[in-house]
Order: sequence, then structure tokens, then C-alpha cells
Amino acid sequence: MREIVFDTETTGLDPKNGDRLVEIGCVEMVNRVATGKSYHAYYNPERDMPMEAEQVHGLSASFLSDKPLFASTAAELLDFLGDAPLVAHNAQFDFGFLNHELNLCGLEPVSTERMVDTLAIARRRHPGAKHSLDALCTRYGVDRSHRVKHGALLDAELLAQVYVELTGGRQIGLELAAEVEETVVEIRTFRPRTGEFREPRPHSASEEELARHKLFLESFESPLWHN
Repeated sequence: MREIVFDTETTGLDPKNGDRLVEIGCVEMVNRVATGKSYHAYYNPERDMPMEAEQVHGLSASFLSDKPLFASTAAELLDFLGDAPLVAHNAQFDFGFLNHELNLCGLEPVSTERMVDTLAIARRRHPGAKHSLDALCTRYGVDRSHRVKHGALLDAELLAQVYVELTGGRQIGLELAAEVEETVVEIRTFRPRTGEFREPRPHSASEEELARHKLFLESFESPLWHN
């Protein structure tokens, strides 16, 4: 089954207040395995970038000023999405911005029936725990050390790994277990020594050391070993 894991970056929290989509990143999966195919785009929002939003994703109005408008590449995005289920973390947010941009272009919105919300899945599987993408990466051992700021494609790639774990797929730890097992087998395999033969080093006590030890023992008054 083909699925698309995606993430968005925006100028704010609510498209109804004039906030716009500025970045989208999509990762293709088939049968819960990443195929290596992805889609990534930046968009000129035709407005300013609030400082609060820029601090999250690092995308300034200046950086986005020469990027294409969403409308100019919407067909490419929709072609990549196809009719696959769309996986996102807090998917209502991402669907809201995506469909708002499609509406501005006069295009049909993406049906929410295609929505797969990993936040909802995480809440069902781990009630009472933290459910942010960072928290889930930590829980499942997904390496996010290269994630300095939010980025749509990077976050989609991380979410794809988390999604597999949330849905009971491949366990990341199995790869490590296989490596450990291979190492143990290798250690137990007999391998003849090679190189120069060395004479064993003497390790018994000398006569002088034995005499000093005897004097040391005689210095104790009423030692237990004489009882």
C-alpha cells in the first residue's frame, strides 16, 4: 500500500487569520517502507514572517521572497500525493493549511478521509505520555541529532520512522540485535594465534618477597589464623 508522510511549515497557527504555508515535505512509503522518493518545496507566502514562526523553522521573509507561489507548483504536489493516504502529526493542522492553499488556487481540497494522524495514534498507544515528534523519536530510538530547527522534509522523514514503530512495524532495535549476535558468533569462532611466540612471564613470589611476607604476618598479635 502506498502512503505519503508529510509535514508543513507556516507563518503561524491559523490560515483563517491570514497565515500561509511556506514549506512542505513529503516522503513516499510502500507497505510501510520508505521508497526513497520525496517531494519538497518552499513557497513565497506574499506576506511578512512573524518572529515567533521564524524562530521555529528558521525561514525568513527574505529567504522566501524568490520562491514560487503555491499556485504555480500545486499540480506537481498533487501529482506526487496521488490518491494515497496522507500521514501527518497533528494532521488537522497540516490538512487545514494544505486545503486553504488549494482553495485559494480554486482547486478541490484533499479529503480528510485520507487523513492518518500519528498524534491520535500515539495518544491511544501511550496515554499520559508526551506525544510530540521529539518525544516519540526518543521513545522509539529514532536519531534526530541533526534536527536543529523544524524543517518540513526532515520532520517528514523522522515521522515516517516513528509511524512504522507506532503501527507495530520493523523494530529499530532488531538491527542492533543482529549486529550483536553476529559479533558474539565471531568472538566464539576459534582462530589460531599468529605472530611471534612470547615466553610466559614469571609470576611467582621471590625468596625476598616470601621473607618480607613472613615478617609481616609475624607482626600481628594473636592473629585469627592461629586460633
